[in-house]
Amino acid sequence: MQPTSTAPMILGVDVLWVATLLAGVATLAMLYALYMATTVRNPMAKRVKALNERREQLKAGITASTSKRRAKLVQRSDASDRMRNFLSSMKVLQESQVKAVQIKMLQAGIRRKEWAVGVIFGRLVLPIVIGGLAVFLVYGTDMFADWGSLKKYGLVAGAFLLSYKAPDIYLKNKIQKRSAAIRKGLPDALDLLVICAEAGLTVDAAFGRVSRELGKAYPELGEEFSLTAIELGFLTDRRNAFENLAMRIDLDAIRGVVTTMIQTEKYGTPLASALRVLSAEFRNERMMRAEEKAARLPAIMTIPLILFILPVLFIVILGPAACDINDALLTG
Repeated sequence: MQPTSTAPMILGVDVLWVATLLAGVATLAMLYALYMATTVRNPMAKRVKALNERREQLKAGITASTSKRRAKLVQRSDASDRMRNFLSSMKVLQESQVKAVQIKMLQAGIRRKEWAVGVIFGRLVLPIVIGGLAVFLVYGTDMFADWGSLKKYGLVAGAFLLSYKAPDIYLKNKIQKRSAAIRKGLPDALDLLVICAEAGLTVDAAFGRVSRELGKAYPELGEEFSLTAIELGFLTDRRNAFENLAMRIDLDAIRGVVTTMIQTEKYGTPLASALRVLSAEFRNERMMRAEEKAARLPAIMTIPLILFILPVLFIVILGPAACDINDALLTG
């Protein structure tokens, strides 16, 4: 006789075997839960470690390249020192003049302060070189022999004046282009600052975040915000960082933002609400400028319409009729 099994059966399945299998699965799940609970890590630990490694790399790079950078600085300062000594010997160099040129260069996006002396040196040298060349060509050669005395004088005076104003015109052009690019991205930057402020970020962290987000779309604005974030991190007086931002950008809108930032830092007023109001104002201003350009468009298009479009239109409309009349007269 074969021994009969006394284990309980449900639907032909041994209950003890199923229970043993489920107990094993539960045991493995408990062991896995204990492992995950005992080996949990701080989610910021990896980021902090990466930042520390990056800081050490930067320190090593700065230490390794100190001699090279010093050599470059010496080479750069030699030319500026020679120009400075030359201008000082001629009593034409003033510190207030140098500071004014440095501010214009910062507004144009040029960070090298030693080039300010080069701009002043160019004001002195370019009229001598270009103006002297114009005097030689006008009065020393027969190139402008058929010109009158008034035209010759006007050419020479224009050469002297333009050569003297050339560095200032170049800086002014760069300042206008850079200010226009910054003005275009300022409302978006303020919207991002509002989001960062409502998210609980500090002002310097908000500026750094906005500079990273808008760096590709608006590189000029991203650069300025990044520099402001750096200055907010190491300057003792945070007001100086905001004032430097207003000094580096020749825009009334930036001055309004800086005033708002200074007031919020001083009096503790809500930053997000103030920036939201400024953002709405700047967007309305941008829309008004677009409407103003659209309103000027008919007046601007009048001359091209008269010179280029209407003659072609008349030829297309009246040309076939004129040909038919000519053929009728010839055949008649």
